[in-house]
Amino acid sequence: MSTTTDGATAAPPPAQADPYALRAEDARSAPETFRGRLRHLGPGLVLSAAVVGSGELITTTSLGAKAGFALLWLVIVSTAVKVWVQMELARWTILNGRPALDGFRDVGPRIGRLSWINWLWIGMDFAKMFQRGGIIGGTAAACSILLPIHGGSLSTSSLTIWAIIVTGAAILILQTGKYPVVERVEVVGITLKTIITFGLALALPFTAFGYGPEQFADGLSFQIPAGTVGIALAMFGITGVGADEMTTYTYWCLEKGYARWTGPDDGSEQRARRAEGWLKVMRLDVAVSWVVCTICTLSFYVIGASVLHPQGLVPEGNEMITTLSHIYTDTLGPWAEYLFLAGAIAVLFSVTVASSASVPRLWTNTLGLLGVVDWHDMRIRTRTIRILTCCLPPVWMCIFLWVQSPVLMVQIGGIGGGIFLLAVVVAVWRLRYTGVPPRFRANPWLTAALVLSSVAIAFLGVYGVLDTLELTPGS
Repeated sequence: MSTTTDGATAAPPPAQADPYALRAEDARSAPETFRGRLRHLGPGLVLSAAVVGSGELITTTSLGAKAGFALLWLVIVSTAVKVWVQMELARWTILNGRPALDGFRDVGPRIGRLSWINWLWIGMDFAKMFQRGGIIGGTAAACSILLPIHGGSLSTSSLTIWAIIVTGAAILILQTGKYPVVERVEVVGITLKTIITFGLALALPFTAFGYGPEQFADGLSFQIPAGTVGIALAMFGITGVGADEMTTYTYWCLEKGYARWTGPDDGSEQRARRAEGWLKVMRLDVAVSWVVCTICTLSFYVIGASVLHPQGLVPEGNEMITTLSHIYTDTLGPWAEYLFLAGAIAVLFSVTVASSASVPRLWTNTLGLLGVVDWHDMRIRTRTIRILTCCLPPVWMCIFLWVQSPVLMVQIGGIGGGIFLLAVVVAVWRLRYTGVPPRFRANPWLTAALVLSSVAIAFLGVYGVLDTLELTPGS
C-alpha cells in the first residue's frame, strides 16, 4: 500500500494479467482504422528479428556465394509460401487461446502424453541447438575480430571468452522475462538490419560488383545447380518464417494480448466481431513481418551472389565472418570492415536474444504437457521460463565450442526445421477443421493461398529429401 499527496491510501497496482488465460474482463474491441492497427503490431517484428539473422546473414549469403544468382527464385518462394501457414496457425491460437505446441498434441496419434508432432519438435529443437550455437559462435567471432582477447582474433581462447560474454549478455537482458522487453529490443534490431542490408544491396550497382536484369533473369529460371542441393534445402528450412518461428509466433501473439483481448468464446456475436477485429490486426502484423523478411533475405542473397560468388569466396568455419567481411571491404574499402563487424554483431546478437526468449517458453510448455510443471500456474510458468533462460543459452554455447563451425551448425538446424515444417502443415490443416469455426475460414482467397502454400512446402520438402538421397554415395 502507498499514500497519496492528500494523505489517502492508494490501492495497490492490479496484478499482471496472465496472457495465457482468457477472461471476460480482459476483452476489448480491436482498432478499426489502419493507423490503430499499426499501433498494436509487435509479434511479427519480434519474429522478423529472429528470422533475419542466422538464415539470412549466414546461410542465404553462403548460398548466393556458392550458386550465384541461380537460386534467387528459391529465396522468393521460401519467404512467400510459408507465411500463409503461419497465419493459419496464429488464427487458431487467437480463437482458442492456446499456443501451438498445445494444439499439436491434439493431432494424433499420440505417443505417451504427447503427439508425434510434439516429439518431432523435441527432436528438431535438439538439431536447432546446433544452429543457436552457431549464432553465438558467429557473434563471438565478429566480436573477437573487432576486439581480440588473449591470443589473436580467432584463437580458441578469444572465441571462448567472447562466447561467454555474448551468452551472459543475452541472459541478463532477459532477466525480467517480460514480452515488452523482448519487443523493444528486437524492434530496434530489425529496423537497423533492414536499413543497413537493403541500403548495401541497392548500392552494389554503383560498384565493381554490380548486377543487372540478366542476372535476375537467370535467377528466376527455377534451376537448382549441381552441388547446391544440401545448402538449398537448409536455406528453405531456415529462411523466411521457419516451422519453429511459426510455432513461436503463437506464443508472442498470446503475450501481446490478441487472444486475451478477444476473450473467451461465449458464442456471442460480440465476441465473434472482436475476434474478427484482432485477426485483422494479426494479419497486418504478419504482412509487415513478411515484407521485412523478404527485403532482408533478398538483399543478403544478392550481396552474396554479386560480391562473393565472382571471387570464389564461400563462408566456412570460424573464418565465416572474415569471408563475409569482403562484402563491405571489397565494395566500400578496408575501413568498412568495422562497419560490417558492428552490423554482424547487431544482427546475430539480436537472434541470440530472440532465441533465448522464445525457446524457454516452448520447453516450459512441453514440460507442462508432460506433467512436469503446471503450465497454467502463472507463477510456476514464469519461474520455469527464467530458469531455462539461464540454462539453455550456455548449452548452445558449449555446442559451438565443441563443433566450432557456425555455417555447418546453422545448416544442421535448417535441415531439421525443413523436416518439421512438413509436420506443421499437417497440424495446421487438422486444427483448421477442429478448432476454427466455419465463419472464420470462409474467405476463399485465404483458403486458396493456404492450399498453394501447403503444396509448395510439401513439393520442395520432398524434392529436397529425394535429391539429397540421390546424391548420397551408395544410395
